[in-house]
Amino acid sequence: MAQLHEYQGKQLLAAQGITIPRGGLAMSENEARVIAAEIGGAVVVKAQVHSTSRAAQGGIGFAETPDEAASLKSQISNLKFNGATPDAILVEEKQAIAREFYLGYIIDDALKRPCLLFSAKGGSGIEERAATMARFVCSVRQTPTPEELKPFLAQADAPIALLDELAATLIKLYCAAKLCEARTMEINPLAQLADGRIVALDSRVSVDDYAVFRHPELGIEIARELGHTPTKLERIAWAIERDDFRGTFFFVEIPHEGQGLEIRGQDNSPQPSQPPTPNPQPLRIGFHGAGGGGSMASMDAALRAGLQPADYVDTSGNPPASKVYRAARIILSMPGIRGYFLSGSGVASQEQFGLARAIVKAFREVRPIIPAVLRLGGNGEGLANDIIHNYLADSHAPVEAYKKNDSADFCANRLRELIEGNRSVPRAVATGYENGRSAPRSNPGATASGTDLNARNLYSFEIRTGRITFDHDLCANCATKECVKVCPPQILSEENGLPVLNITRAEAQRGKCTECLACEVECWFHGAGGVVIDLPITGIDE
Repeated sequence: MAQLHEYQGKQLLAAQGITIPRGGLAMSENEARVIAAEIGGAVVVKAQVHSTSRAAQGGIGFAETPDEAASLKSQISNLKFNGATPDAILVEEKQAIAREFYLGYIIDDALKRPCLLFSAKGGSGIEERAATMARFVCSVRQTPTPEELKPFLAQADAPIALLDELAATLIKLYCAAKLCEARTMEINPLAQLADGRIVALDSRVSVDDYAVFRHPELGIEIARELGHTPTKLERIAWAIERDDFRGTFFFVEIPHEGQGLEIRGQDNSPQPSQPPTPNPQPLRIGFHGAGGGGSMASMDAALRAGLQPADYVDTSGNPPASKVYRAARIILSMPGIRGYFLSGSGVASQEQFGLARAIVKAFREVRPIIPAVLRLGGNGEGLANDIIHNYLADSHAPVEAYKKNDSADFCANRLRELIEGNRSVPRAVATGYENGRSAPRSNPGATASGTDLNARNLYSFEIRTGRITFDHDLCANCATKECVKVCPPQILSEENGLPVLNITRAEAQRGKCTECLACEVECWFHGAGGVVIDLPITGIDE
């Protein structure tokens, strides 16, 4: 679910007639000072972050004067929440609170209907009181009425004098949530002030991922619940996933706090099947999962081995090799990683050899100086392992592939051994790339060896997310025509001794070319090196 900031949620509430405090969004100290001066009294200064417990982390403070508000804005802006600084600061009038309530709207997945929630005790600690919260099941099509809601509120210990106003506020909350297709919308607290007014002091909203495209007015960058402001790499990854529905590519960066990650709710004692690792020092790695639950189990294995994932990636649902390739390129662009760990469930139905070719293309273009361990268990695992071992044998650092019978714990511990043995990479500057910076992309084939391409006989066509080019001068001297033989959808044929399309260019671009990368990868090693597949990644390739 995509989260909105507090100020965005309040705007939605205000549009339905729910009262919110006077105030505004401050992007600078001077703006905070001006807003506080316009309010003309004590103000509350609040970090706008996708994080709970802001107050406990110093993200909420009170100021008596405009200068204090400006100073507090500066202090809060420099704090980090889940590794990210606040997007903006909300400055609002401080309220004299007499009583706090909780109002909520959720989509109940079991009932497949919206529900309204109410608690006569709002504010902090509401999570611990969730089990006692009153719930009103709503109609999908009809807005609840005051006559329905007032008995519900009375049974939930709402003050009799406020039944009409609380019922009206719940109806407005319902309408606001349905209008933006929210999965959840909360007002916590809804406060009764000392002067009797009812005001929404805070709001949390999560919008259905699949509805985001219908609501550009919400300004949601990434249709996922990240828990922090999207990073540059998360934006790059989302641009790839957003318009390509073939399989899944989930990417999220994990903030680096200099400490190892904890597996919550799990016994971290060594398992009988693995050697004990006494208090290992965390080593930051690029993590690449391949298959839902198997990805999460592999993440746990990495943590048990003392590895600290810099990201969580899952490429599952049988994505095209082109999407897996882009995932690998993004992971390898992360600074400070000491190794690359790819592991899934071990029994995945998605074709492991497609995944292997994606890794080969990414690694041969980037030429990483960090070791990698790849657990390619599942359909076609034998061919996948052969591809890795044969085609990445000359890598700068070890690249090892394993099958389903090798556990995720074994593979994670093996990567740690390789990292600790890779002494040529200084700890302070180690990254996925040579010389600590992004390496220029290059095709390992002869076409990219400095030849004047303008003088070559090139045959090129667009595919769904890129372009394939055949250097027919090289292809003419190729004895194997391996690119034609290994094309799974058989969209290539040989004509006058040269590989060409046997479908229209429009059909190739619409998706008949499955972007499996087989023609390029196999041509490098069994052909003349005349195939180049260009799969641009905006933000990485510049």
